[in-house]
Amino acid sequence: METMTGIERMTNILKRKPVDRIGVFEHFWNDTHQAWADQGHVGIDEDLSTHFGYDMSEFWSFNLMADLDWKEQVVEETEETRLVRDGNGALLRRHKLHDTTPEHVDFLVKDRDLWEAEIKPKLKFDRRRINFEGYRKAKAAARAQNRFFVQSGLDVFESMHPVCGHENLLVGMALDPEWVADMVQTYAELTVQLQEALFAEEGAPDGVWYYADMGFKEHPMFSTEMYRELIQPGHIRTIAANKARNLPVIMHSCGFIEPLVPGMMEAGIDCLQVIEVKAGMDLLRLHRQFGDRLSLMGGIDVRAVYSNDRATIDRELEAKIPLVKKGFGFTLHSDHSIPKTVEYDTYRYFIDKGLELGRY
Repeated sequence: METMTGIERMTNILKRKPVDRIGVFEHFWNDTHQAWADQGHVGIDEDLSTHFGYDMSEFWSFNLMADLDWKEQVVEETEETRLVRDGNGALLRRHKLHDTTPEHVDFLVKDRDLWEAEIKPKLKFDRRRINFEGYRKAKAAARAQNRFFVQSGLDVFESMHPVCGHENLLVGMALDPEWVADMVQTYAELTVQLQEALFAEEGAPDGVWYYADMGFKEHPMFSTEMYRELIQPGHIRTIAANKARNLPVIMHSCGFIEPLVPGMMEAGIDCLQVIEVKAGMDLLRLHRQFGDRLSLMGGIDVRAVYSNDRATIDRELEAKIPLVKKGFGFTLHSDHSIPKTVEYDTYRYFIDKGLELGRY
């Protein structure tokens, strides 16, 4: 088969049609890019999708913060951290010296009453929520490189917890499901409205990518029954709107979410990413169970990569890629973002070795 463009390759991979090789994409912590730039490997403003020859580009288009006019309030600051209250009423502690998930300290919204009084009235369509210019430029850059371009954003679950925190959200799913259902519907409708406006003005992407971390280690955050009752309706609403435009949908979820996968497939996802090994996800098992109906991206243990040991990387890749490339639905990606402890030459080897194994 002749060499394909990224657009051609990812279009086929998401439909599980023949391709010349597996796809390739990756996410990095911000300080990884900075470290590699400091070492002279990449430019500080260089697009890593271009640098590494990825098949995809993505752009985060929307601001779902409840209060768009809120000015960030620094409550406390030390040499290492900043404690900030944001426009969702959330109090988050962020590290200044390295890139990481913020610590969730407190949330204004803890129940339905505060949601209805403080947040829901603010979650209206507003053009200021859309980065039209950034989307336009990113889309044009992807086209110039023949890369598959996705519009990325939060799904309904990932939109809710920044407002009320995981604990209040999960308790709400059990004790006040009507509140959670209302939040799901509110964010789903807002997302659809924002996408409609963006795509009407700037043109549709090649696909859409939703982010939703729904798992702990070895367990989802909620039962399959709760997923189908409360979260799946939001997935169905947003995914159906994109399927009406013939746009494939990728969904990211960290943690162990294997029991939720059938329901996510019912909702219409075309590809599951990131397949976190250390949480208990098993790429080979998912491929055996769903590979004929679902494309997969990730599932390569990032711990093998940050070992910076090529023999360890070889073992990880050789055990998985020859099997999961069967059926034409796999894209090479670690099972988490690449940290700065990964040496540039190690990561380059990881890609080269993976694509060598992934040719047809």
